[in-house]
Amino acid sequence: MPTPSAPEEESQSRSIAAVERAMDVLLYFGRADQPDLGVTEIATALGLTKAAVHRILTALRSRELITVDPVTRRYALGPAAVALGRAYLARTDVRALAAPELKQLSGRARETATLSLRRGDTRLYVDQVVPDQELRLEVSLGIPFPLNAGASSKAFLAFLPDLEVDAYLSRHPLEAVTDRTIVDPAGLRKDLAAIRKRGYATSLGERQPGAASIAAPILDHDGQVVAVISLAGPALRFTPDTEEVVADLLAAAGRISAQLGHRDA
Repeated sequence: MPTPSAPEEESQSRSIAAVERAMDVLLYFGRADQPDLGVTEIATALGLTKAAVHRILTALRSRELITVDPVTRRYALGPAAVALGRAYLARTDVRALAAPELKQLSGRARETATLSLRRGDTRLYVDQVVPDQELRLEVSLGIPFPLNAGASSKAFLAFLPDLEVDAYLSRHPLEAVTDRTIVDPAGLRKDLAAIRKRGYATSLGERQPGAASIAAPILDHDGQVVAVISLAGPALRFTPDTEEVVADLLAAAGRISAQLGHRDA
């Protein structure tokens, strides 16, 4: 195979650099706080000349990756970029994303790590990693539970829009699963507000007697809760709201959420 000449290598290097700059510009739209950007803003943020940014934007517009407002001359992500994002999300399996996080959480805490999905007005466990301990918790996969009993359930309910919470409470009188289940609507609303504020839910025997658990929501690119990740163990051994456990759980939920396009406000 012929060895490229020096001019050919230089040309290839320039082409690669141009592609990299174009990708930097496109990715910057995904990181920016505002929905549209001006040429000067992009150039300043990325250390490029305005002429270079304008050339890149023109090329991206030709592939509908970027659009421009003809009045304001500000640029935004185009339909082709949106289609790429949707295609990625459609092929993303939250269980596959969560699997390594469950393993790591369970290994660090030496307790059971679980993943739950919502199905209508219920939620169910879809995966778990159980520690190698003689005394441990194991959950039943695929069994529906109400959204008011236990940390994982409350983590779903707390991060739903208020109108959805109201609708749920109107459809379902709160029934006790254990003697610690919250069955007073006002008390539940107060608990949900606290969960939303701190970012995680806890439970001491609210769904299963003798169990302690902590759960955090997994959010998508629209900020909607799509799953819940949790740690649970026997209440006589596991303290769910210790600083280390909370930090580990929130970090895991944040990493999964980021892969679904969520960005912290």
